[in-house]
Amino acid sequence: MSWRHITIARFGGPEVLQLSQQDTVPEPGPGEVRIKVFAAGTGFTDTFIRRGRYPGFKGKLPFTPGYDLVGIVEKTGPGVTAPPPGQVVADLSITGGYAQYAIRPAQYLVPVPRSLDPAEAVCMPLAYLTAFQMLTRYRLLPPGATILVIGASGTVGTALLDLARHFGLNAIGTCSAANLPVVAHFGATGIDYHADDFVPEVRRLTAHNPGGPGVDIAFDAIGGAHFARSFACLGPGGLLIGYGAQTMAQGRAGLPSAALGMARLKLWNALPFLFSNRRAEFYAITARRTTHPDEFKADLAALFELLRTGAIHPIVVDRLPLGAARSVHARIDAGGVGGKIVLMPWED
Repeated sequence: MSWRHITIARFGGPEVLQLSQQDTVPEPGPGEVRIKVFAAGTGFTDTFIRRGRYPGFKGKLPFTPGYDLVGIVEKTGPGVTAPPPGQVVADLSITGGYAQYAIRPAQYLVPVPRSLDPAEAVCMPLAYLTAFQMLTRYRLLPPGATILVIGASGTVGTALLDLARHFGLNAIGTCSAANLPVVAHFGATGIDYHADDFVPEVRRLTAHNPGGPGVDIAFDAIGGAHFARSFACLGPGGLLIGYGAQTMAQGRAGLPSAALGMARLKLWNALPFLFSNRRAEFYAITARRTTHPDEFKADLAALFELLRTGAIHPIVVDRLPLGAARSVHARIDAGGVGGKIVLMPWED
């Protein structure tokens, strides 16, 4: 039986994404399962990997991209007792999601309630889990606290805004003018970063905070020198969480700039008494899953329950077939998608 997947034979732009066909369905090995993929998430991290700039993947070519997926277990390999065949699961695959079938290690798979829409469920393993862990695993904020989301119209940005609304937090988000309605949709205050310098604007918006101007937590995936601007938006005792290096990924800054940004995070965290008790952390989802696997599974299960009960509302911008992968990446490269585009491998 033939099946299809996207392959990348060389790093580069969207044109390197190729729709390929295989004649034999893959078989799972020891500790593995074969998943029939219902939905594959797309996002900025996939384009980072496609360019060959992602620190967590410099793997062999060719490969199939796709950082997160939802599907049903069709077959288990030797030694696998759970999940059983017939169980719908989610995985943070890093690569391999843009396919009709995926072979995945069983150890990290998380059950997905059958009542969930696969396209909405696939928003959870990367974007929403990143947002959820950054909001809950570093510092628990009381209702009414204020957060700043840099790049608020992206997949993680919208997840942060959605969860902030659920937790009763006030949110400020930077985005382009075209995406201000996306930020407003979640009840947050938008700042057009092209028209305004967001640092003084954030401090103006928070001028009446009891502890002084500034936000309680800022989330920044831009990286490099941009971390300093986000840090300047913190109020006394505030926390900056960096979780990416988009400027390096897009070629707008080099490794020295990214390294300087990381050095600043470490300095701010090591010497908070020099910076009004403000601190900084860096979050990496794959590293945290390795060091806290039970936490990863528990948090993802909690998100599926929030989705099942209607407490959160991910934005699925489009549901498209595998053959649309090139155009999807071109849209992501252009920026301002406003949510998540999902590939549906079995739809034409």
